[in-house]
Amino acid sequence: MANTRSFTEYVAKTFDNQFWAAAETYLDENIESLDIELYRIRKAGEPEIADVKVEHVWVDDLPEMKIQFDVALSVTFEIPEADYHYDDSEEKTIWLMVRCSGDIGCNLEDFNIFEVSSYTGKNRAKNPLDDSLVPYIPYEKLDEVATAFLEEYYPEALKITQYGQDPIWVDPNILTERLGLTIKNQRIREDSSVFGQIYFVDTEAEMYDSNIQSNVTMQIEGKTIVVDPYMYLLRNLGSVNNTIIHECVHWVKHRKVFELEKLYNETASHISCEVKGGAISTVSKKSTEWMEKQANQLTPRIQMPAEPFRIKANQYIAKFMRESNARHTVDVMEQVITALETSFAVSKQAAKIRLVELGFEEAIGTYTYLDGHYVKPHGFRKGAIKINQTFSLSAQDAAIERFVNPELRALTANGDYLFVDNHFVYNAPLYVEYDENGRLALTGYARSHMDECCLVFDMRITSKIENIYHTACFLNREASDITFEIKYHNGYQNAPQERQIAMRKKQQEEYIEIRKRMTDDPEQCMQLLLDWRKMSYTDLGLEIDRDPKTISRTVKGLTSPKVETAALICFGLRLPPIISEKLMSVLQCPLNHLNTDHQWINEALHIKYPEPLWAVQEYLSQYGVEI
Repeated sequence: MANTRSFTEYVAKTFDNQFWAAAETYLDENIESLDIELYRIRKAGEPEIADVKVEHVWVDDLPEMKIQFDVALSVTFEIPEADYHYDDSEEKTIWLMVRCSGDIGCNLEDFNIFEVSSYTGKNRAKNPLDDSLVPYIPYEKLDEVATAFLEEYYPEALKITQYGQDPIWVDPNILTERLGLTIKNQRIREDSSVFGQIYFVDTEAEMYDSNIQSNVTMQIEGKTIVVDPYMYLLRNLGSVNNTIIHECVHWVKHRKVFELEKLYNETASHISCEVKGGAISTVSKKSTEWMEKQANQLTPRIQMPAEPFRIKANQYIAKFMRESNARHTVDVMEQVITALETSFAVSKQAAKIRLVELGFEEAIGTYTYLDGHYVKPHGFRKGAIKINQTFSLSAQDAAIERFVNPELRALTANGDYLFVDNHFVYNAPLYVEYDENGRLALTGYARSHMDECCLVFDMRITSKIENIYHTACFLNREASDITFEIKYHNGYQNAPQERQIAMRKKQQEEYIEIRKRMTDDPEQCMQLLLDWRKMSYTDLGLEIDRDPKTISRTVKGLTSPKVETAALICFGLRLPPIISEKLMSVLQCPLNHLNTDHQWINEALHIKYPEPLWAVQEYLSQYGVEI
């Protein structure tokens, strides 16, 4: 990896003579007007410069490869005594602002100083570049910069099309042609760790040849974008279209960085973008990090320009809500994302993330992939959660958090919160129902009011990935190498409606009453529970696929039951935790919390007990637990 390159250092070293000459000329012409106070000498002689130092450089981006830059010079000079009877002198320092211009594409051979003035401290750059010549682009200016990019190279993409008409999407083949670039589809690395490279100059490069399964040296012409057709950014943040436009952004916005690198390193040839979120190249690490951040931020804004995208999204929302008679935007958001994906030739995840950026928070709860399936779309009050927070978590994360977090464990100990559709949801009829298969599911109301009934969790990315990707990754929980740490947001508990709390309280009172009536006699407990559930031994046997006589012998203590059998009885009766714990104890089947299988059974007894037995078994089988 190359070292960080400094334009200031290069300018100071290369144009030292020119700055001395400019300082000398300025002193000669302006010494009388500088208002310099002298203390030791009586009559000032001709000043003599002792040192000229470049203190700072401000660079202004100009079209093509031209730049304009202001150089702050500190000029130290001596003023001798003009009267030969005395031998004193005084040292003074003034600051000058030297305005320069040049073409970085021709190594600044046309370097020119066109103005020298007293230093004022004002930065006059309209389009500033940093000391590595990377553009300064504040986050709030990204859409403005993307729009300017399109105005110059693809203006038709900014057109607002009529209702029912598709937008004009940015075709990467047309864009590269307009920029004078060539696309080359070629495997780059065997492990597909690099998905794209842009070559600025002709060079020999090492590429992977899948035919011979080995690396080979290939001649790559300058102005070529090499794309690995196997690779997608983070596997789901963009297709080949995204990759090509990403490299076009490098070409337009970052050529000056590359040319500066060439001034230091003649072998520099390309910028290379890695899947895991960074970039490797002969260009310095600091520069590549900033360039990658900008390219990743600008590319979706170029593909999905703000105004056309926003208008088209609203059109699709209105269309699909009308066609499906939907009550809530969240009910059609997946359809909207799919339509935008097609219209703008982007990935689903890119469309989702862009929607959220533009204020469509309903999109946050879509296309979240957990436990081998997509979580059903869900919505919430605007601003209810932050980007790094979620209502959705995997079953394993849920189990871990219940184990390590006492507050979450307390909330779920009595069955007040169930784990349904990958959410901890308040156990009330307004929020939880049985679907057509008999499995617990969130109600339509719950899915539209998640902030009212579900617990919130904080997310932190634990895999090695650059910070620049964090926002995208939080919104993009697809199957990938990215791993998250999920933490219960202590102190933050959503408040279900009062009538739901009252209903749940009444239910809990019933559970407590049943629990009080349970003795240490297994037969008494079982008969009490069967009567409560309006079941017989035969009904329970049919429910759990066991011979009723076998269950009766177990209860009477004629056979020693296994923990799995006792749990099976609890699930068959759909017992809440406060009651199942007692029954397991009475049947002398305590759970061993050092046993992994028992840990998962305990988890299911707390958060899955209202589910039908087949759904509980399906949940446990994911973790190799059979009952």
